[in-house]
Amino acid sequence: MLRNLFRSRPTFASISVRDLKAKLDAHDPIMLIDVRQPEEFKSGHVAGARSLPLPMLATRLDKLAKDAAIYCICLSGGRSQTASDLLVRQGFTNVTNVVGGMSAWQQAGLPSTRG
Repeated sequence: MLRNLFRSRPTFASISVRDLKAKLDAHDPIMLIDVRQPEEFKSGHVAGARSLPLPMLATRLDKLAKDAAIYCICLSGGRSQTASDLLVRQGFTNVTNVVGGMSAWQQAGLPSTRG
């Protein structure tokens, strides 16, 4: 039992909104998943992001490639951290959480898309 407590868990990377913007501008092949609710997504999101609310994520894992570069974003970083953790526990190998989420994105003055 003690061994299970100290066994290393898979982890995910973190990225700042400015570094994410640089990756998007460089057209790096990433999948940006916005795990907020649809109404939050419609109120403003990063261009190119896919809406996949956190409660639905576990039911859609078969639609995602296990080795794809998946970046998770939400409003402030909490739900995207939960999503990132879920993904790595399910065997996804290239997962990154966007620190600060859309709040940090907007505070940095970065562009967002409505609708």
